[in-house]
Amino acid sequence: MKMLEAIPALPVTDIESSIAFYRDSLGFSVEYEEDGFAVLSWDEVQIHLWLANDERWRRVDRSAPVITGTESFIAGTASCHIGMDGVDELHGRLEELGILHPNAPLGDRPWGVREFAVIDPDNNLITFYERQES
Repeated sequence: MKMLEAIPALPVTDIESSIAFYRDSLGFSVEYEEDGFAVLSWDEVQIHLWLANDERWRRVDRSAPVITGTESFIAGTASCHIGMDGVDELHGRLEELGILHPNAPLGDRPWGVREFAVIDPDNNLITFYERQES
């Protein structure tokens, strides 16, 4: 048995501004968009964005369960790691945009990667990493 692919699906409160961030700031291409869902790609990497902007949970009796799965409080709770070559080059480009996560600077990690992170407009954490030679 072998796993072949993983695609992060990130909850966002505003699909259009999130698409703009991933496309214009990070460099992804929009492959598909419809009704609060978008697929973006860059080479072999794909990210799915889904709309989580339901505010009805604020008005629900607290004894009732939250059931839509698109509640706004879900946005910003996700993270993903994206493996790549050229992490230093991407870091340099994104540093100029001022979107780097202040607590995840570019650096070598003891688990064998060089990485840094950004946060999207909803505070989902996106970590870019490059494996280091052993």
